[in-house]
Amino acid sequence: MSVRTVCLGWHWQPYQYTRDATDVNGARVLPFPDWMVRLGRRALKETGHTDAEAQAYIPDTALVNYYDDTARLGMHQDKDEHSLAPVVSLSIGDACTFRFGNTENRNKPYTDLRLHSGDLFVFGGASRLAYHGVPRVHPFTAPDGCGLERGRINITMRMTGLTD
Repeated sequence: MSVRTVCLGWHWQPYQYTRDATDVNGARVLPFPDWMVRLGRRALKETGHTDAEAQAYIPDTALVNYYDDTARLGMHQDKDEHSLAPVVSLSIGDACTFRFGNTENRNKPYTDLRLHSGDLFVFGGASRLAYHGVPRVHPFTAPDGCGLERGRINITMRMTGLTD
């Protein structure tokens, strides 16, 4: 993993969530913003989830990953949460190759997709624990006006199912 990460709502470090960034500066993590809850719900509606499913979606954390030109993210499962609610992922900046695999292992079968700035990717249900990663960022593909001249930001919202 060669991305830089900022967390909202909870602080994630491998295999655990905490309310304080104990491995960085000890500071309390910023609260999860209401506008991101609304964005997550809208994303579910836009991807075919029912109104009831969207209303029940209350994400409480977001991992905001910055990828430079050479950053990679190996195949992994998002399984540190207690909830299996969908993961909502939004891409900003340079395009990337997003590898979306199976739920059993890091090997094939998987599908490589090119995610562009503004793309939304939601995975839940039977695919919630699919292995996924980013084997490549495509430099100089960010559209004008996206806010980034170089690199890629990916925001992944999720429900942890955790309590204080």
